[in-house]
Amino acid sequence: MNHRDIFLRHVAQTSDAPLALEFVKAEGSYLWDASGKQYIDLIGGISVCNVGHRHPAVVAAIKDQTDRYLHTMVYGETVQAPQVRYAELLTEHLPSSLNCVYFTNSGTEATEGAMKLAKRATGRTGIVAFHEAYHGSSQGALSLMGDEYWRNAFRPLLPGVERLRHNDFSELERIDGTTACVILETIQGEAGVRVPDPEWIRALRARCTEVGALLVLDEIQCGFGRNGSLWAFEQYDVVPDILLLGKALGGGMPLGAFIADRPLMHTLADRPVLGHITTFGGHPVSCAAGMAAMRALLDEGMLEGVPEREQWFRSGLQHPSIRAFRSKGLMIALEFDSFETNKRVIDRAIASGVFTDWFLFSARSMRIVPPLNISREDVRKACDIVSICISY
Repeated sequence: MNHRDIFLRHVAQTSDAPLALEFVKAEGSYLWDASGKQYIDLIGGISVCNVGHRHPAVVAAIKDQTDRYLHTMVYGETVQAPQVRYAELLTEHLPSSLNCVYFTNSGTEATEGAMKLAKRATGRTGIVAFHEAYHGSSQGALSLMGDEYWRNAFRPLLPGVERLRHNDFSELERIDGTTACVILETIQGEAGVRVPDPEWIRALRARCTEVGALLVLDEIQCGFGRNGSLWAFEQYDVVPDILLLGKALGGGMPLGAFIADRPLMHTLADRPVLGHITTFGGHPVSCAAGMAAMRALLDEGMLEGVPEREQWFRSGLQHPSIRAFRSKGLMIALEFDSFETNKRVIDRAIASGVFTDWFLFSARSMRIVPPLNISREDVRKACDIVSICISY
């Protein structure tokens, strides 16, 4: 029995039609399947591989750490140098009020931790999220998800969650003295790259401050340079009370984090003690890999190159069948007239050596979130292939 058959038989499936491609190698902006076919990767693990697949510095950091130690003790009980150094590096590049890092295994778990922290710190139970928002797929994160299709089969979910319309000033009054926190993707990802009105997000920040609710910004997908600045919130002149990170945080290894001011975070350590615990959160190998990836991002000029690469894609994808081109840096959505059209283009692109997919809440839109250091030649070639696939 080959690997594909074993995959379909013994690996739990998330749909009736998985891609079932067997990738055997990845490097930079490329993937190779079991037949040796090469693909230009326009997904990057869905914003995980911001510095490319197997960046040499990341691989070296992983190898070095595996020669030292792997797991030693549950998170927060022993001093583990990779966690300490990475937390220091992160906070050096964040506003002064975001100075304490709680490492988790994933972005979803960062969402869960932030929800608990907000309830514990404020003594309130209400949570506000947004339509077409995605913050993870666990029971708590699913309770926030902004689409009933994805939630309905798993009810009952958490009570006390309200959903507002994105960019709607008129609904901000629904945030009140019962609200523990407001959770917002700085750039909505699965909605198909929807950006906030700068005045609206500043009004949201002001409303949270006015009523004592915590503002949680989810940069799990859009953080680490994806939108042209290290953090997307920097472009809107707002600072969250809690920041959620994941995906690119681990440089290709599993890692998430929620970050807040130390006095706020310390509420999870008292009454009850061990108010939030995890066995593998902040695994030393993941932290070593993530820190190496972040240093590469900062030291190799990747941030500065994002606007130019965004324009390469914008110039190269001008087909009349593209109904909309939405982008914020290298977070791009190509909208077609229907999911069926989009899926045909995606399938043809994959068959032609360009790996891409679609968005949960914008199924008619193609996702483009490549490594931030993708070359001009690879962008040109990928755009040419996608354009031919649209015309086919």
